[in-house]
Amino acid sequence: MKYPYPVMYKNVYKYDDMKRSEHMAVRKTVGWYLWTHQLIEVTGKDAAAFLEMIFPKNIGNLAIGRERYTTMLDESGRIIDDVVVFRMGEQKFWISTLFKVDLQAWFTAHKDERDVAWEDITKDWEMYAVQGPKALEMVNALVKEPVDDQKFFQIKANEIDGLPVYINRAGYTGEKVGYEIYYSKADAPEQEKKLCALAETLGGREVTEFQVMAWTLPCEAGFFYMRDLRHTNPFEVGLESGINWEKEFIGKEALLKVREEGPGREVVGFTVEDADIHIKGRNMGNEGEKVYVDGEEIGRVMKITYSYVHEINNGTIICKKGALKPGDKVLLHGHEATICAPKFI
Repeated sequence: MKYPYPVMYKNVYKYDDMKRSEHMAVRKTVGWYLWTHQLIEVTGKDAAAFLEMIFPKNIGNLAIGRERYTTMLDESGRIIDDVVVFRMGEQKFWISTLFKVDLQAWFTAHKDERDVAWEDITKDWEMYAVQGPKALEMVNALVKEPVDDQKFFQIKANEIDGLPVYINRAGYTGEKVGYEIYYSKADAPEQEKKLCALAETLGGREVTEFQVMAWTLPCEAGFFYMRDLRHTNPFEVGLESGINWEKEFIGKEALLKVREEGPGREVVGFTVEDADIHIKGRNMGNEGEKVYVDGEEIGRVMKITYSYVHEINNGTIICKKGALKPGDKVLLHGHEATICAPKFI
């Protein structure tokens, strides 16, 4: 295919039929993929109290088999990590993260004399996401015990082909129906064949493109990736809901000040109609494209990708609070962008 712009400007998502087909399988039928997050198991008599202090949301009141998404803050109230905390037993928790080194270092720095220990158990498990309108049908065709009544953010023991597994109702795609299957790492490779064959019978497929798992699907749903959250606090990125202000947690004093004064920044969405674009989002090498209004820099592009559902480039900007509202137009690297909500589906 010939592109109307130089190669550096071609849209690596818009014209990629593989990414498109995998993305739309999740939206229309079912898609499955292997993406095992790093898992830290936390145990001990003081495990619940320790995690209550580490995370601003309630952890100790989780029932066994339930989980909670939360941020982890430094003393300045800035986000170090965002994680999911599973309660696997009275004194046993799993922490799902993508930054286990940072998390374990933070745990070590604040353990003090508490009766709590943690272990990296990532080596023991593989996690397969099954997402989309037919995800329930696919999972029920696999498991011994049907999961129709399983609640969102609930993890339960089950069996597949006589193998013990955990089924977690959750996902990072924005789909209303989605599950994660935790297999023993030794059993997982053989099980992939069954997942592949079953998805095909339902009109679905395996998702192999990391950009689809981590970018195009989550961005449409308004979900964040950890590097989007660098140097932000929960109020700036809309993650303040559910914080327990009645307990003590790291970063509370600083965050109370933000609550009182109001955040200085916020996240807005944007779309760009041009077919081929060259707009930089945040990555390890840069802080994202600068956003100007009347010659003043008011923000940076957090991320930019492509919505296969709406056939348009979409992304998010972190900007000065109140500087941009839905319908506003801004120029991003020479492309006109329209401001909208940060959730696209």
